[in-house]
Amino acid sequence: MDAQHWDEMYRSRDQIFSGNPNPALVTEITDLPPGQALDVGCGEGADAVWLAQRGWQVTAVDISEIALHRAAATAATAATATTATSINGRVAWARADLTTTPPPADAFDLVSIHYFPLHRQPGHTALHGLLNAVGPGGTLLFATHARADLTSREDFDAAGYYQPDDIAQLLDPTAWNVLTNETRPRATPTPAGTHHTQDAVLRAVRLS
Repeated sequence: MDAQHWDEMYRSRDQIFSGNPNPALVTEITDLPPGQALDVGCGEGADAVWLAQRGWQVTAVDISEIALHRAAATAATAATATTATSINGRVAWARADLTTTPPPADAFDLVSIHYFPLHRQPGHTALHGLLNAVGPGGTLLFATHARADLTSREDFDAAGYYQPDDIAQLLDPTAWNVLTNETRPRATPTPAGTHHTQDAVLRAVRLS
């Protein structure tokens, strides 16, 4: 799943996602005061725009150049509406592979990871890079398809990717407070051609 893979996926259709923010983001983050947010695997930009509209300064990162172009266009379109002043200058789009190049440590009040294929690594190197990006008092939000909905195949091993409970077990309880770790029914229609009816969600606050 390198940059070429994701670029080809985005080229396959004019729009991949719904254009709406992920429901887990809306449910879990609405009550937080705005600050610095990292949107991991921002895709076509709906989450980043939603956060910016609510006062967050967002660093939106994706490995796909095509996704980032679409996301920037989405933000530009949204900025022509009445919410213009709450979007302009609030999102920085960046191309990077956060599985190999970790983000700055202690830099974000929110690290948001939705449906990002985070592959298990020896020593959990990539995961720790993302966890370390959460500043003291900041929030980690991780959401993905529930494991029961995933089917391994020749080119995909479902057990090779983190689930929220896997991450929760790695969090030091003296340094993190887990607020949500659950599987819930999807709040939006199942993506075409899939059987993803449940989401697994982890929300945790870094204490120190």
